[in-house]
Amino acid sequence: MKPTPTYANKPTSDNPRDVECWALAEAARRLISASHAKDEDAFQAALQLNQRLWTIFQAALTEEDCGHPREVRTNLAALSLLVDRETTARLVDMDFAKIETLVSINRSVASGLMAQNDFIAAQAAAGQPVQTAPTPPPNAVPPGVGGGVPGLRPAAAAMPRPPVPAADAPPINRESLRISI
Repeated sequence: MKPTPTYANKPTSDNPRDVECWALAEAARRLISASHAKDEDAFQAALQLNQRLWTIFQAALTEEDCGHPREVRTNLAALSLLVDRETTARLVDMDFAKIETLVSINRSVASGLMAQNDFIAAQAAAGQPVQTAPTPPPNAVPPGVGGGVPGLRPAAAAMPRPPVPAADAPPINRESLRISI
């Protein structure tokens, strides 16, 4: 059994979204640190840590009790495949200069998790029922369609729309992905 790695810092909260945010930021930090130091062993370890983290996300997305909507699971799965390709390419070429994609993805997802936490906290403070994200209008074009990473999202016309819940439907409890690195 491998020894448990030690971390210079740890998440300050037990909230799963905070832990996920911390893990993504820590993986990005390690990639940057190893890249700047031009340390191949540390770079390889950072790449493997990032790949393990995204593999955990992939596994959590396939669980039956994953509370995320199908569209979110599909988009995260596509994103994780991009991370897999980039990580494999970096493990092969060990090019310290080509980590921007991995770092950018980790930072963007971590930022989204923080924003979602802020949204939920604001709803709770206002005494409103807690939702995991604002509900877009039924015919709204999702953000990122037609831009961003090529191949990551299908065209808006081809994307199936999830059914809009009735106004009197109970709120859906969508838990965050459970990870442990």
